[in-house]
Amino acid sequence: MLLSEYDYDLPEELIAQLPADKRENSRMLVLSRDKHSIEHKHFYDIVDYIDSDSVLVLNNTKVLPARLFGVKEPTGAKIEVFLLKSLLDSGHQWEVLIKPSKRVKAGTIVKISDELSVRVLEKLEDDGEWVVELICEDNVLDVLHRNGHIPLPPYIERKLADEDLKKLDFERYQTVYAKDEGSVAAPTAGLHFTKEILEKLQAKGVEIIYVTLNVGMGTFRPVKCENILDHKMHSETFEITEEAARKINEAKKNGKKIIAVGTTSVRTLETVYKKYGEVRACKDHSELFIYPPYEFGVVDELITNFHLPKSTLLMLVSALAGKDFIFEAYKEAIDNKYRFFSYGDCMFIR
Repeated sequence: MLLSEYDYDLPEELIAQLPADKRENSRMLVLSRDKHSIEHKHFYDIVDYIDSDSVLVLNNTKVLPARLFGVKEPTGAKIEVFLLKSLLDSGHQWEVLIKPSKRVKAGTIVKISDELSVRVLEKLEDDGEWVVELICEDNVLDVLHRNGHIPLPPYIERKLADEDLKKLDFERYQTVYAKDEGSVAAPTAGLHFTKEILEKLQAKGVEIIYVTLNVGMGTFRPVKCENILDHKMHSETFEITEEAARKINEAKKNGKKIIAVGTTSVRTLETVYKKYGEVRACKDHSELFIYPPYEFGVVDELITNFHLPKSTLLMLVSALAGKDFIFEAYKEAIDNKYRFFSYGDCMFIR
């Protein structure tokens, strides 16, 4: 179980910097596990590949404008505050990452704008995180929308002054079905869906079910230990409603296929199954680390993007499709110049 076994070389030009011209125009690599075959399609073909006796489970979390740029008072030193998780219902207290963290200590004030400042409260022991207080008079979410930036991954390069790109990211780094703000990264497999595609699937008889997992450090935190068994997943909160749990359990009982959209949907469903032996309505947290070999209790098929080398997400898809098959598919994608990572193309593991 070595980290080096999940490494691969990716040409830098294949890291998608912009989304496809239209969501559904992304390319889609279709992996059929029973036939051990690979097909090259586009995402708009997904309607032809999902059977009417299937249930599609999507993560309807919404991305917060979680990146804040300000200056330390009174020195004027530039500071970035990256919101990770709200600690109070009011939204005024957060776990965050601070860069550069050596410039701050408990009591430091970072001024973001005339209406928003951040007070540093304490440093947490793990992961270099801090607890801060957001100081503002207006509703916190409203203030964040006026002052925050969409938290794009570091491999997507942006200039803060480019307003056109900022508007693009606010629209496209968000699924069309996003509902409740709470994530610091998009559930990117869902970015390819349009309302029209969802309507076509429903008209075909496919049941659409939503769960919520607020994407945080657990999804994108890098693995730093060579023995992957030593890696600890960061906790992420999720919610499954009574209706969603009932429908998924009924579908499994009736032999229907459960198709997860994205690794966050997978971890939500598998976390609950691992705990209860079925899908139950609950608000809980997931620290589930899925890697080969893993016996899936709920998920049968998966729609997912192409993931970073040495990532927990690459390990998860390897557990579902088989490590050798995944690396064969990734080589095929690279040879055919697929676009990788958050704004990139996708694969359908059947």
